[in-house]
Amino acid sequence: MLNYNIRGENIEVTEAIRNYVQKKLNKLEKYFENTSDSIAHVNLKVYSDKTAKVEVTIPLPYLVLRAEETSPDMYASVDLVTDKLERQIRKYKTKINRKSREKGFKEFQFNDEQNTKANDENKFDIVRTKHFSLKPMDSEEAVLQMDMLGHDFFIYEDAETSATNIVYRRKDGRYGLIEASEK
Repeated sequence: MLNYNIRGENIEVTEAIRNYVQKKLNKLEKYFENTSDSIAHVNLKVYSDKTAKVEVTIPLPYLVLRAEETSPDMYASVDLVTDKLERQIRKYKTKINRKSREKGFKEFQFNDEQNTKANDENKFDIVRTKHFSLKPMDSEEAVLQMDMLGHDFFIYEDAETSATNIVYRRKDGRYGLIEASEK
């Protein structure tokens, strides 16, 4: 069962809203074998023009799901974001099944740490560090994962060569691939 971290901005998260969000997101659990350690981060926002925005991020061991929707009604936004997440999951699972992969997934961790030690000698100030294990995949799957996350680049381990590669979105809307080579 998913754990929930529900926050509200310009809105009080009532028990009714909390229960509705949990009920809708619990429907996504049927797609996964084990979600007991996963936390669904839900951010509810209400703007001055009375529109409601719902953002949901669910980091799973091998996939990070993220969606956001805005509508005039908070409950409608929750419905829309749940539908969007379900489409992402089905698209991802279809892609994986089509590839007929029988390899296990490496654990995908997303640890956010802030660099607390300031180094006066270093002119570059690193303010955020992320650690994660790379999952073996091909470039098509990496592009799919990048699009689902809404990012402009994605780092992955090539399933055939075990090299670390990067896919990225170009300004013209197409995709690029950077293949790292060892010297």
